Amino acid sequence: MKGAERFIDDRVVSAEFLARAAEMLKMLAHPHRLRIIELLKREGAVDVTGIVNEISIPQSSVSQHLNQMKRMNLLTAERTGRKVIYRIKDPHVFNLLECICSSYHEEDVNQKRMKDESCCNRRRGRRT
Repeated sequence: MKGAERFIDDRVVSAEFLARAAEMLKMLAHPHRLRIIELLKREGAVDVTGIVNEISIPQSSVSQHLNQMKRMNLLTAERTGRKVIYRIKDPHVFNLLECICSSYHEEDVNQKRMKDESCCNRRRGRRT
C-alpha cells in the first residue's frame, strides 16, 4: 500500500493523463487484442495472416482490432510488398500486462489453495 500512496504523493496526475490511461485500458480490455499483444511479444513482428492463423478469428476482425491498436499508438505497421508487418511500438504495454497476469495468477493460486484446504478439512471431518 505504501507504494501506491507514494505514487499519489509524489506526482500530480492530470485529468488528461488519466483520461488517456483509461482509453488505453479500455482498448486493451478485449481478449483478442490481448492475444495479439501476446503474439507480438512472442514473435516480435507478425503480418495479418499470421495473426489470423494464430488466434483463429476472421481477417476482418483482426484488421479492426489492429486499427484500434494503431489509433492508440500501440502498434507500428510496416508495409513490405503486399504484406503489412505489425510490431508493438511501446514495450511498456508488456509490463502492464505482466502485472495484470501476475495478479490474476496469484489470485488463481490462492483460490486453488483455499479450495484444496477446504477439501482437506472436509475429509478430516469425516474421519473423526
